[in-house]
Amino acid sequence: MTKQSFIKGAMILLLAGIINRILGFIPRITLPRIIGAEGVGIYQLSYPFLIVLLTFITGGIPLAIAKWIAEAESVGDTARVKRIFRTAMVLSVSIALALTSFMLFFAPLIIKYIIPEPRVYQSFLVMTPLLVIIGVSAVYRGYFQGKQNMIPSAVSQTIETIIRIIFSLVLSYMLLPYGLQWGAAGAMIGVVIGEVASLLTMLFCYYRERKRKLSALVNTTSVEVKTERTKTIEAKDSSILRKLLSLSIPVTGSRLVGSVSYLLESIFTARSLAAAGIITSLATAQYGALQGMIMPLILLPTALTYSLAVSLVPSLSEAAAQKQNSLIHKRLHQSMRISLVAGAPFTIIMFLFAEPICELLYAHREYAPMLQLIAPIGIFIYLQAPLQATLQALEKPGVALGNTFIGAVVKISLIIILASNPALGILGALIAIAVNTVLVTVLHAFSVKRFVGFQMNILDFVKVGAAIVIAGAFAHYVKSLLSAQPEWLSLLIACATTMIIYVYFMFLMKIIDRDDLTRIPYVGKWFNAH
Repeated sequence: MTKQSFIKGAMILLLAGIINRILGFIPRITLPRIIGAEGVGIYQLSYPFLIVLLTFITGGIPLAIAKWIAEAESVGDTARVKRIFRTAMVLSVSIALALTSFMLFFAPLIIKYIIPEPRVYQSFLVMTPLLVIIGVSAVYRGYFQGKQNMIPSAVSQTIETIIRIIFSLVLSYMLLPYGLQWGAAGAMIGVVIGEVASLLTMLFCYYRERKRKLSALVNTTSVEVKTERTKTIEAKDSSILRKLLSLSIPVTGSRLVGSVSYLLESIFTARSLAAAGIITSLATAQYGALQGMIMPLILLPTALTYSLAVSLVPSLSEAAAQKQNSLIHKRLHQSMRISLVAGAPFTIIMFLFAEPICELLYAHREYAPMLQLIAPIGIFIYLQAPLQATLQALEKPGVALGNTFIGAVVKISLIIILASNPALGILGALIAIAVNTVLVTVLHAFSVKRFVGFQMNILDFVKVGAAIVIAGAFAHYVKSLLSAQPEWLSLLIACATTMIIYVYFMFLMKIIDRDDLTRIPYVGKWFNAH
């Protein structure tokens, strides 16, 4: 088992995340062309309820596993690691089976009274196996993350993405002749097959590690000591369960607020659009465009912030257990600075070039105002993940829960008020999402400052802001010069111009230096040699 440093582990997940996001745009681009924006809306409407149920399984248990295993590993308590893993697996599978039964039994009532689109029924039924599959995978993922080995998670995510893309597109195309609802269900079957492939990958990595450990134990002479220690640990099963629940319940509660908020967002957006006089089919199409086209573009840089957040939890937990406050500040500064620097250029590109992006990717230029409205808020999305991970690693999940709840109440209230206004429609829902994102990120930032005294350097924000404005102005000028060229070519050159000028200013203003480049796994040695 190879334990990676914080930066190396984050970079491994980042590489997988970038590959997955790039691959993930294949169905984002192709699926609307197969089943249309309305079909994408049916597909997307089946997700919110599933996410609520998945939150009970994946919301806090994997993070608790990663945290407690990281602490046990830091003192060499391998027997406790084993007991934590087994207890978590029993807990996760038990919850998953109970929720699957609930989902199947109450499916007709859920579709009738909660999800405002009867055509979701087929997609809803075919996705029920995901609860057990993802529940088991999450335990393995938390186990490996606790050992600070991010390779199994990265590999399994990439395999899942590839398998999901192939089967989602093929099955949606094959089932579309039976109706739009079956086309959406075919895409959902692809998701299930992809998660099965991910689980099989995690199992392979786990049992290969066990085989390696067993081979190593044959050559040791400490079997008696380990046996005695295991007996001691086995006598404390209930304490392990209590400890897992002590962190997982508040974290699950925090994420449950977010997932219930997402479910209510889908329900009230549809109902508010209807109140604004928009017919059901058009409202479904607009919601499909929002969640299936626009938000994935905004969330593209979260491949980085997710990787930082996942690596941050065990790293900060280990530092907190050893009372290394300076290391906590160092890790926080690294993750926040990388999130800010990496996310900023995407916001200016999506803001300036919303129309050509929507046209080239989706052949729907009319959705560009949605992308342009939400693009500047992207930077708050990218900073939110490391902040929330910090609160969880410092055992303050209740604070994260409170912040998320406040944001959810504000968001739903604004959706009801704004999206029902005929002058705003779907843009009202976007404004509500934007306000929620900014509010929760700011609340998280104040909370982190209160607990560890950490805050971002305001000068970094000023420098990055200046850089993206200058880079964006140059890019806009370049694109206007190339107006006679094919749109894809002018957009590509303009985006490349933005990135080159932005990176130049990052070095010029010393936001990035050569030391940062030397810490990148595998390629860092090239910069160190000069």
